[in-house]
Amino acid sequence: MLNPNPNKLKQKNRSPMAYNFIPWLIIIFVPCALGGKVPAIIVFGDSSVDAGNNNQISTILKSNFEPYGRDFYDKRPTGRFCNGRIPPDFISEAFGLRPFVPAYLDPMYNITDFAVGVCFASAGTGYDNATSQVLNVIPLWKEIENYKEYQKKLEAYVGNKKAKYIIHEALYLVSMGTNDFLENYYSIQSKRAFQFTAEQFQGFLIELAENFIKQIYHLGARKISLTGLPPMGCLPLERATNYIRGNGDGCNEKYNNCALQFNGMLTGLVHKLNRELPGIRVVFSNAYDLMLQMIKNPSSFGFDVAGVACCGTGLFEMSYLCDKLNPLTCTDANEYVFWDSFHVSQKTNLIITNFLMKNVLNQFL
Repeated sequence: MLNPNPNKLKQKNRSPMAYNFIPWLIIIFVPCALGGKVPAIIVFGDSSVDAGNNNQISTILKSNFEPYGRDFYDKRPTGRFCNGRIPPDFISEAFGLRPFVPAYLDPMYNITDFAVGVCFASAGTGYDNATSQVLNVIPLWKEIENYKEYQKKLEAYVGNKKAKYIIHEALYLVSMGTNDFLENYYSIQSKRAFQFTAEQFQGFLIELAENFIKQIYHLGARKISLTGLPPMGCLPLERATNYIRGNGDGCNEKYNNCALQFNGMLTGLVHKLNRELPGIRVVFSNAYDLMLQMIKNPSSFGFDVAGVACCGTGLFEMSYLCDKLNPLTCTDANEYVFWDSFHVSQKTNLIITNFLMKNVLNQFL
């Protein structure tokens, strides 16, 4: 059983450079007396929050090998698409729980671990089932089925009354959508692009997102954080494949505008759900502007590089292309906004988490 030493990682992340620029960065390290307001963190989504479920399925989209995880506990690659921890891990710690949230399919863990936090996310998935088919990953409906199975195990472990309390009072983190556009709609082989205009596809996804939230609501979820899209046109992979440099930095503005439009629709969905579903509290966790600031002005956040990623050339490498044999991989990921061509570094995840804790998730404390 993994037995991490959070103090060790905290010291590793106490970058004086980061604190000089982000004075509130330290809040993640201050334990809170929460009185059990959030007894567990439950996670749905894609690679932005997958703690390693893809390790256990037949897909090429994996990251359970070095150099992934080199800044995680014991320098262990877990299947997180990062050099270290991801937002659910930091959020769990901020709520006084464990400093990591384990993957539901990880055989190292069982219901005794999952009672205080569990991740059902699968890298490469999306709201649209067609998105999960691109790389043969876990579709969203299956994440819900795994959640139902978890509920039965939880009830058998802690009893009906306590299980209901955990399910109702847990904080649910939902993070997906980027793959629906970049791996699905905007891909060369996309069928959805023939079925929908971009605006119609956004509306289609919003309907799917609404149905998903209502499903987990009827299964007991009440406190939900719905994550918005990042400036996905500025991901290193999209910069590398974007030959239209109208704004001078290589970002694909069509993709960024799509993300902004979709985030606006998600905001409307959050308001609608809070109006219509009794007892629910949905918040919109939107770090688009913060990420864009990091990308446009990395030095103000203590970064040196934002245009390319740490792993390999920083242009195309992700998953198996990002391996320990690549001599170009950077030595210090804290200098980079991005870890691989599609995913941010642990330091970026920490900055984003602290922003969300301060401005959005603090209402659940």
